[in-house]
Amino acid sequence: MSLDRDALAARIARDIPYGAYVNLGIGAPTLVANHLEPALDVILHTENGMLGMGPAATGDDIDQDLINAGKQPVTELPGAAYFSQADSFAMMRGGHLDVCVLGAYQVSVHGDLANWHTGDPGAIPAVGGAMDLAIGAKAVWVMMDLLAKDGTAKLVQACSYPLTGVGCVSRVYTDRAVIEVGSGGARVLDTFGTTLDDLRELTGLDLT
Repeated sequence: MSLDRDALAARIARDIPYGAYVNLGIGAPTLVANHLEPALDVILHTENGMLGMGPAATGDDIDQDLINAGKQPVTELPGAAYFSQADSFAMMRGGHLDVCVLGAYQVSVHGDLANWHTGDPGAIPAVGGAMDLAIGAKAVWVMMDLLAKDGTAKLVQACSYPLTGVGCVSRVYTDRAVIEVGSGGARVLDTFGTTLDDLRELTGLDLT
């Protein structure tokens, strides 16, 4: 039994350290904001210029002037601050973020990240701030399904899509497992309703 995206977001939220400054990428990673315990005192940063973002806004709390980088309505926490996008990118590039959580098309066992373009002629590239986060954050985590829609593994020996960053990812959270990646290869940290042998078969990788 694999985890759905909301459950996976909650799993990621549990691993974010106390007091961390964190950026959540557009798409599924934004769900992590809804599962952070206030006692963790985590400060969320948005690419479009905000520190102190809270969970997604609903009902009467929705203010279309208060959005994240994915244009989703969000809430603000006490002490929230706003600034220009230039200042936001300076924070990203300057090593001021402890963790970023990004989506990906592919991640290699060595931590290479491909998340801006599939290379297909008809695909629309969307690099956004991913390159800045990939090189600027102290820890880069990826949230993605283990398998693409066509059944191929998104965790690979070497990325076939154009790279966003080289050796930048340290951990991959998938619907089936949490996997540490880097110079030493890929190591499974946790599984969700699957076995190590299953993961090896699905990915074709020599996981440990």
